[in-house]
Amino acid sequence: MVNLGTAFLAASVISLFEATIAKLAVLAVFQSIVAGQGGNAGTQTLAMMVRGLALGEIEFKDAWRAMAREAGIGLIHGMAVGFFVAIGAWLWRGIPVLGLVIGLAMIGNMIAAGIAGTLVPLTLKAFKLDPALASAVIVTTVTDCVGFGLFLGLATLFLPYLQYPGN
Repeated sequence: MVNLGTAFLAASVISLFEATIAKLAVLAVFQSIVAGQGGNAGTQTLAMMVRGLALGEIEFKDAWRAMAREAGIGLIHGMAVGFFVAIGAWLWRGIPVLGLVIGLAMIGNMIAAGIAGTLVPLTLKAFKLDPALASAVIVTTVTDCVGFGLFLGLATLFLPYLQYPGN
């Protein structure tokens, strides 16, 4: 039921951009790529954090260092994946600015994934809650909301330039 509630939260972020999606329906095709990649990256990060907590290799005092490291990895990962997704989107749909929008959104969401994947399990542990139990739902919600918000927000900002060639 918690997951259902968080799904409605992510849907509410998308609903903020209904007018943008109505003007360029192809955005609906690509929004799940940004959110999905962020969710996978965040889940991998949190799995490593939960493992580190279980083995006593990481504690809450290590949070800032771990968060900075994972945000940096998210930046690098986001730039690499974002580059290929941007090229793919551009080649597939022929809209160069669409590639830019999805690439930038991917970078931002991968950074958010690294931060959320680090802080969520550490925070749950600090509150004496089992980080293995609820972390995935929270991290996925963060990456869905951030991914949808970044992608559709950037698309709204660049909407005048997101036209098919010749239009």
